[in-house]
Amino acid sequence: MQKGTINDQNRPISNKEVTVEGEKPPITDYLIISQKRDTTYLDTTLTMAKDFKFNYLRQDDFELMPFHNVGQPYNELGKSFDLELLSPRLGSRARHQNYYEIDDVFDYYVPTPLTDLYFKTAVNQGQQLEALFTSNLSPQFNFSISYKGVRSAGNYVNTLSSSGNFKFTSSYTSKNKAYRLRVHTVFQDHLNEENGGLEAASLQGFRDDEANFQNRGRLEPNLTDAESLLDGKRFYIDQDYEIIGKKDSTSYYSGRIYNKAYYEDKYYRFSQNSADEGFLGEAYISSNLQDQTNLEEGMIEAGATYDHHLLGFYKAGIARHKYNYGYDRLINQNSGVINNRLIGELYQFKAAFEKRIGKFDVTATGGVNIAGDLDGQFINGQASYSFKDVAVTAGLAISSRAPDFIFTLHQSDYLNYNWQNSFNNIEKQELSFLIDSEKYVNAQVTFTTLQDHVYFAQSLVTNTNNEVTGYNALPLQASGDITYLKIKLNKDISFLRHFGLDNTLMYQQVTQTDDIINVPDLTARSTFYYKNRFFKNALLLQTGVTAKYFTEYHMDGYDPVLGEFYSQNTEELGGFPMIDLFVNAKIRQTRIFFKLEHANQLFAGNTNYFSAPRNPYRDFSIRFGLVWNFFL
Repeated sequence: MQKGTINDQNRPISNKEVTVEGEKPPITDYLIISQKRDTTYLDTTLTMAKDFKFNYLRQDDFELMPFHNVGQPYNELGKSFDLELLSPRLGSRARHQNYYEIDDVFDYYVPTPLTDLYFKTAVNQGQQLEALFTSNLSPQFNFSISYKGVRSAGNYVNTLSSSGNFKFTSSYTSKNKAYRLRVHTVFQDHLNEENGGLEAASLQGFRDDEANFQNRGRLEPNLTDAESLLDGKRFYIDQDYEIIGKKDSTSYYSGRIYNKAYYEDKYYRFSQNSADEGFLGEAYISSNLQDQTNLEEGMIEAGATYDHHLLGFYKAGIARHKYNYGYDRLINQNSGVINNRLIGELYQFKAAFEKRIGKFDVTATGGVNIAGDLDGQFINGQASYSFKDVAVTAGLAISSRAPDFIFTLHQSDYLNYNWQNSFNNIEKQELSFLIDSEKYVNAQVTFTTLQDHVYFAQSLVTNTNNEVTGYNALPLQASGDITYLKIKLNKDISFLRHFGLDNTLMYQQVTQTDDIINVPDLTARSTFYYKNRFFKNALLLQTGVTAKYFTEYHMDGYDPVLGEFYSQNTEELGGFPMIDLFVNAKIRQTRIFFKLEHANQLFAGNTNYFSAPRNPYRDFSIRFGLVWNFFL
């Protein structure tokens, strides 16, 4: 669902009266509320930003490189680091890009029932569909229910994807606004057939653009009977009650006690009918391989908030977090026994602050593990200032936490994928600077330093003749510091009334002893478009061409056993343009999208376009779909 900005704050919104009588409510009354209670409204306009978000993730994928099939992972062209976590995650992060985390779930407040429908064609056979319905049964109570389903066959052997995301939310505010409640339930399953990329002879045939391989189904993959599944469910509740409060025309204060809790159970499973020791290395068993990694965790938090019109907003709380990660077996190797479980609990202190000081808006959040099995802490502060046509924000973040569980413990039916490690905490510090200006330019500058960075590195599988036949990934911890600089600029220029040029440019530089974090130096996207109204303003047309390009670099490889990307320094990929032609239209509240993706592939002199080593990017394809909002 597309959103337009109305306000950004960590404070409660006031409920409006919901009515179905009289004039049609304005679109700004259809509110979308984040977990931090930042409030936006439904946006039904047709812009280039909407075109960039019309994809599987429903977000701008400028810093991502999709695999050929819808529902497969996205490689990263730019890096972003988590800076507000206190505990490890499951891992298999390449498979979590379409997984709804807590902060990905929104609440709603609508004057009339609202439906949001998204549809887009897939690759070869299949479709994408997302449907959301939300309604306020009273001014105090809202609920929403949504489902996102994807099934796409893909053009290459063993690349089918099938996923489902079910989400239910409800929120309640008492008539005197003292008590507030939010709950959500999420069920998700993401299935991918895994082919490990093209095997050597087919890969060379693809690069040579051999006529026999124009039908991509003739290209032989490394794996023909493997698949992976990420499955999870979560139950979440967030409630608070005002114990003191006063609000009038000149002053405001509110003191609340709050409680939030969640329970989540998920697993990542890699399965294969027959072992492929040539590609993945030696296996303990020859058939019916199944590696399932489980994580069960729960958290309960309680605390208080105080909001004062002069003193600002304060929040403090204590949380108890329990986790149970691992497997249902022990692995006994020559080097020792690989344990099956990591079980523990953490006691955490969390705090937040927000205040307008002069003309500056200052916010800060922090947390620390005060007791338990793992150390961790973070602090994040920002200050923003708004000029006439420019908003400027500067930030500082410091983080220390344990690596994701997959780096510490992993078991597999393949010998090379068994390990138990004791890594140091990953230390991160980040300076950020943002400029938000529609009139001048949007700019983002981040400078990040990392110590003890943990990553997966490529490990080669060889035969008795020392020939490379396959690839594994192994967890390592960097011994030296890493510095990462990212500068990103965007500007949408309108000219001659109906024409526009939307440009985005990203420059990145990494300083490191070893090539661990690999990103392209330059990534650019430019869109030339024409926009006008026709048929007595009943139809808004937007048409043009988009070109995207990134320089060659050591692109990360993808490991299907782990569901993770790994660092490799043997092959440089990239340096090819991707040109899309599009025609978009808006009729009332319906936006229609039609696109010729990778149109330049029809005339390209080579086929050196990849999403990851051994994984080609998609060929020319025709895609279309729509986003339809309707109101009852």
